[in-house]
This record gives sequence, C-alpha cells and structure tokens, in this order.
Amino acid sequence: MPIMNSTMYILAAMVIVSIVLVVYAFWPKPSDENEAIKRRMTGRRSQSAVHELRKQAKESVAKKVFDTVAPIAIRPSMKGDAAQMSRLRVKLSNAGLRGENAPTTFLASKTIMAVLLAIIAAGYVWTKGSTFENGIGIIMIGAGLGFLAPNIWLSSAVSKRCEKIRNGLPDTLDMLVISVESGLGLDAAFQRVGEEMKKVHPALSEELQLVTMESQMGIPRNEALGNLSTRTGLDEVRSLVAIINQAERFGTSIAKALRNQSDALRVKRRQAAEERAQKTTVKLMAPLILFIFPAILVVLAGPAALKMIEALGNTPGLL
Repeated sequence: MPIMNSTMYILAAMVIVSIVLVVYAFWPKPSDENEAIKRRMTGRRSQSAVHELRKQAKESVAKKVFDTVAPIAIRPSMKGDAAQMSRLRVKLSNAGLRGENAPTTFLASKTIMAVLLAIIAAGYVWTKGSTFENGIGIIMIGAGLGFLAPNIWLSSAVSKRCEKIRNGLPDTLDMLVISVESGLGLDAAFQRVGEEMKKVHPALSEELQLVTMESQMGIPRNEALGNLSTRTGLDEVRSLVAIINQAERFGTSIAKALRNQSDALRVKRRQAAEERAQKTTVKLMAPLILFIFPAILVVLAGPAALKMIEALGNTPGLL
C-alpha cells in the first residue's frame, strides 16, 4: 500500500509539472514585453527577426496543438442545436470574445477543466483511502464543477463588461451630441467618439469602432446599430438604437434625441446608485447581528456578568 501511494504521488506530481510547463511555454515573457516597450520609448527598431520567427513558431505550435486537441475536447460539450450555438456566440460576444475560434475554445475548456478536476479529485480520493462509492461521488463532483466553471466565468465576464458599457453610455452620448451639433455626420461622430473614448471607456469605444467599420464595409447603418445592440446585450443600447432609427426615419433632430437619451441615462444611473445606497442598511444587518453586536455585548455585559457569577459563588444561600 505505501508503494502504491508513493506511485500515485509521483504520477500526480508529473501531471501537475507537465501542465505548469505547457502553460509556461505559451505564457508571454515579461522580458519580451518590457523590451518592446523600451524600443517604442527610445524609437529604436526591433532587432527581432529572430524574435518574430520565435513568436511565429510559438503561435504555429500553439495552433497545431489547439487544432489537434480541440476537436476531441469539444465532443462531450458540443452543442448539437444551431440555435444553442448561436446563443453561445452571442453570449461570448457580450463578454468581448468575438474570435473565430471562441466557441470552440470555450467548449474545449469545459471538457479540459472537467478532466483536470476529475484527476485532482481522484488523487485526493486515493490519498485519503476513501471507499469506492465515496470516491466515485467525489470524482463526479469534481468533474461537474470543472464542467460548470467556464460557464460561471463567462457569466461573470458578461456582467462586468455590461456594467462598464452601461457606465460609459452617458458620457459617450454627450460627446456624440457635441459632435453632431458641431456639424459631423452620425458615422463620423461614431468614429470620432470611438477614438476619443478609447482610454476612458475601452469596451464601449471598441463597440463604436466596430459600428464604424461595418458602415464603411457597406452594411446599412440600422443593421450595424442592430449588431451593436446584439453584441452588447443591454436594454439601454437597444433603446438608443431604436431612438436613432426613429429619428432618421421621421426626420427629427438626432442631436436632440441623443441629448434626451443621455439625460434619461444619467437619471437612471443616479437612481441605481441611490438604490444601492439604500440597500446597504439592509445588507449591514447580517454582519452587525453576527459579528458586531456579540462583541459589544461581551464588552458591555461581560464585567457585570462576571461580578454576578462571583457574587453568586461567594453567597451560596442566594441560590
């Protein structure tokens, strides 16, 4: 039995070391990034014919590994329905993942995480010497958690990105109003605002630049704006797109419509902040009751309780 335990320890260590080495091989080196920043600051040219060749070789190796592993890894989590795959693509685009291989990578990560956590759970079960039934249960729980972990991460990424876009909408609409009132067309205003908001609200700036690119490629503006609302997945963006389309259709002032929408979004954001502030009193009740009130009770009533216990102990006739 000790020999088997040592063998399992060695195998688990080898698996962990191999995973760490693979991740390290594809992880960008900080020295390379620092060297690139220094070259840009000093204006020097890259000496990096060799560096570029190494980078291309690394990317080609990563692509070959991905092309080999991905078709096998996505089979357990493959979405058979085209509608489900379309919803997955929309959700990935809401998180800012619009690459061609994004759905394949996501589905493959579910299987890989399930296998890794199942292996870790199996090593834990083996070292603890659990029964067969308990071991199978722990391994299944580990595999299930690994399978669901990418979904949890994706939901978190979508909510964070939507919050960033929602917070940047009022400022962006103000700049759109200024650009349109200064004489720019709506397409030029989108392009200018996308460039200006790149450092302040990068997620929203990226979406506006995509709208500009689609318009330049010949896609109708209403369709490009519809794609914007689909990529962001926000009700505020959908209402903005509807207002712009209606203003163009009926010939009303786009600047006035954008200004009204900006004011409405600012009021909505202020109301949301006030709502969160009002919720803090309710959320503070649990830590107050569980952690703060007991400590205050001990500090205030502790000495009196000790005095009473001492008095009762010294005068047994009172009992």
